Amino acid sequence: MAELTLDTLVDDGNYLGTERARLENKVILDELERKKKARTLAVPTDDNRVKARLREIGEPITLFGERAADRRDRLIYVLSQINAARGDDGMQVDAESSDESEEEQEEEFYTAGSLPLLEARRLIAEDSLPRLDFPTYRAQKRVAQQRLDSRMDLGRVVDIRKKVFAEVKKFTNLGSQIGDERPISQVRFSPNNEILATGSWSGTVKLWNVPSCTPIRSLRGHSDKIGGVAWHPQATISQSADAVNLASGGGEGNIHLWSLNSESPVSILKGHQDRVCRVAFHPSGNYVASASFDTTWRLWDVNTSTELLLQEGHSKEVYSVEFQNDGALLASGGLDAIGRIWDLRTGRTAMVLDGHVQPIFSTAFSPTGYQVATGAGDDTIRIWDMRAIRSIYTIPAHTSNVSDVRFFHANDMHFKPPKRPDDVSMDGADDADAAKRDAQEKEYASAAEEWRYRSGLFFASSGYDGFVKLWSADDWQLLKRLTTDAGKVMSVDISSDGNMLASGTYNRNFQLFTPEDI
Repeated sequence: MAELTLDTLVDDGNYLGTERARLENKVILDELERKKKARTLAVPTDDNRVKARLREIGEPITLFGERAADRRDRLIYVLSQINAARGDDGMQVDAESSDESEEEQEEEFYTAGSLPLLEARRLIAEDSLPRLDFPTYRAQKRVAQQRLDSRMDLGRVVDIRKKVFAEVKKFTNLGSQIGDERPISQVRFSPNNEILATGSWSGTVKLWNVPSCTPIRSLRGHSDKIGGVAWHPQATISQSADAVNLASGGGEGNIHLWSLNSESPVSILKGHQDRVCRVAFHPSGNYVASASFDTTWRLWDVNTSTELLLQEGHSKEVYSVEFQNDGALLASGGLDAIGRIWDLRTGRTAMVLDGHVQPIFSTAFSPTGYQVATGAGDDTIRIWDMRAIRSIYTIPAHTSNVSDVRFFHANDMHFKPPKRPDDVSMDGADDADAAKRDAQEKEYASAAEEWRYRSGLFFASSGYDGFVKLWSADDWQLLKRLTTDAGKVMSVDISSDGNMLASGTYNRNFQLFTPEDI
């Protein structure tokens, strides 16, 4: 009998196909193992040391358009390839780099803060913590409201949820308007919900009457694309129209502060070394935070137009920044797929949001104060609980990048109660009038309870798949999917009366959505 060899085998589609698959799987597993070992490599963090190490191993010290973070990633990749070729386990890659890493770990990464920063931290703490001689104590009010909510009858909670979610499911497209010559990067409603601000890649901020969508004015000053816009908390309510009412961040690295009566900025905040992606106002209105491609976020004093804090902590570009309602915490999200919660009163990191595998494009605090939502390039929204210090839910939200996430924050200014009991005169009132007044008091209390419970009960997200979606914020289920006229939705926002929703799209339009019966 002739000896059967590999040369005499005929591929029947099984054996050789299986062997090929085995080899392909081996290549994939080897690459995964290399990447796993690469994460353990000790390499310098200082850019000059990274360049010196690249020069030592015969690699170009820089490539065209390469940033410092990319250069360090390239060094890690090259060293991991060298170790794989040598058959090393990757743990003892480079004695010099390991020594440098140990030296860096021994260093204290604290820098002396300025006196204005110390004063700002003190004021931020006073603004949130309960004190008899301070008028707001946002944290105290929030906790008191949560205690009332916790004592609410379960049947009452179910009724409110059903009513609110039924209204949310009625949202439909009211209309679309061409907003600018280039994509609309962000849309934000003013506190009184009568004006919509749009920021565009053309470098222009535009103000629109809503819901009529008629233009008010264009604010020009940026020389590059606008990444973010934010309203002062008291703009269009009690803030003077000549004072700072709006902030915007541009690709040239500047933050512009705007009034409502001029097309020129009130002030220009300079300091960032790269594109500014997002801006946010502190609830007090005294400070502005900005996220930038220079891998930092910064805190600015609105009244003096000075930089108070330059905060590092992300290994790549910082894309999003958002304040907690109390004003004590700030969330930042970066293209390193990491989010961080910062305590503004101490400067410490309160929590690291590590779970996404792609860049984080949006961060949003829930009105509860202890939950944070992050939207990322991995098409998911993660819900984080700061009490448990972990992610409690992951929503497969869109089929492409999640560009923006916004919770519904109910503003008491837009509460529309039934007739107030105080409006009923009790002069000469009989038992029937007293009973009527009692009924009105109960009706008013019930309406106020429902309105406050609505806050944070749902949120909206936008994605590059062309959809805006509305979600419940307790069981994280999809309530409504809204179609836009674009392939990419860049931004979304919910008015503080809950009656309007706006989105900005890549095809230069913005859309308005309202419930069908409004």
